[in-house]
Amino acid sequence: MKRPTCKCCCRVFFRILFLICFTICFLYICKVGLDAETCDLRVVDPKHIKCSLSPQNAHTFAKRVMEAQCRPEFARKEMDRRFRNRYNMGLESFVKKSKDLNESLYLYGPPFGFRQYLRELNEILDMIPNDGLPEGRSSKSCSRCIVIGSGGILHGLQLGSAIDKYDVVIRLNNAPVHGHERDVGNKTTIRMTYPEGAPISEREYFNNSLFVTVLFKHADFLWLQAVLKNETLSTWDRLFFWKSVTEKLPLKSHQIRILNPLIVKETAMDILEFLPPRQKWWGWDKNVPTIGAIAIVLATHLCDEVSIAGFGYDLTQPHIPLHYFDNLCMNAMNRQPMHDVSKERKLLQTLVREGVVKDLSGGLHCDFCSTHQTQGITTT
Repeated sequence: MKRPTCKCCCRVFFRILFLICFTICFLYICKVGLDAETCDLRVVDPKHIKCSLSPQNAHTFAKRVMEAQCRPEFARKEMDRRFRNRYNMGLESFVKKSKDLNESLYLYGPPFGFRQYLRELNEILDMIPNDGLPEGRSSKSCSRCIVIGSGGILHGLQLGSAIDKYDVVIRLNNAPVHGHERDVGNKTTIRMTYPEGAPISEREYFNNSLFVTVLFKHADFLWLQAVLKNETLSTWDRLFFWKSVTEKLPLKSHQIRILNPLIVKETAMDILEFLPPRQKWWGWDKNVPTIGAIAIVLATHLCDEVSIAGFGYDLTQPHIPLHYFDNLCMNAMNRQPMHDVSKERKLLQTLVREGVVKDLSGGLHCDFCSTHQTQGITTT
């Protein structure tokens, strides 16, 4: 057998080196991104005033929602009625340690399942002692959830006190509480995020709250293992995140949960009717729901009644604030490759209009604006 020449070995070596350098540069560009246009949160869009989207109107509506009698299993039954066999009323919210895992978990890879990652999953579950809501949260005969989006529409609505009255408050990614209590409250029952979205500041973690992680890729499993073991993620593994991730969570292991990926699958393929995932050499299919849409579906499984606030991406208004806590503009959503936010918006608007979910900020459909005014509402 002819041995490879030195010239051939060098050629292979430089090809591999080029591939590694290209990969590192690509990942770096993804992490840094492009400079986004900025919008001033202090500027009030005149359409807000035109449609009477005022703190007083929002407070009155929120009070009316909370004073109404809570209806047991209302959200689940309405979702089942609306989507029939596409919504599973008995779906578990979080992954449990079990010898007999749901066979559906084997069908797809993350975030829709755990195919090829069952060994890593079981290692993680061995370190997580609990798999449900904290004691006292799940025993109430009728409970209300509210999912807090990050929309700029929350800025100035002063819904904080109303939000804190809910039994379960679900917050997303790194959306801050501190410094924004007047608008978004200070109660957090669940912080739901993927690794890149986990807050850096320790002030955003609370002793009585849960950290629910959504696992999207292999590196996410490695990150969660490192966090639970109090170890440092390797430099190589950190390259596979599109932004820097926190290395430590100021939480106990009993506060950590893994979202059942069948919730993601149900949201994407069953409710939104996205196509099943397929392998692509470059880019992504827009079949992954936003974490906000996933959280709303999760809330229907956790609670009897569900409200939302801070939802409603309006891509027709590119120069309004995207978030309540920074100066990104709405058009920043046009640069994300994974989400079909227009289709999500239509779905969520339908849920609000049909009364399955209550929208306290009026970003998707305003129940506290007059009919002729609702059409002109500014949302984020």
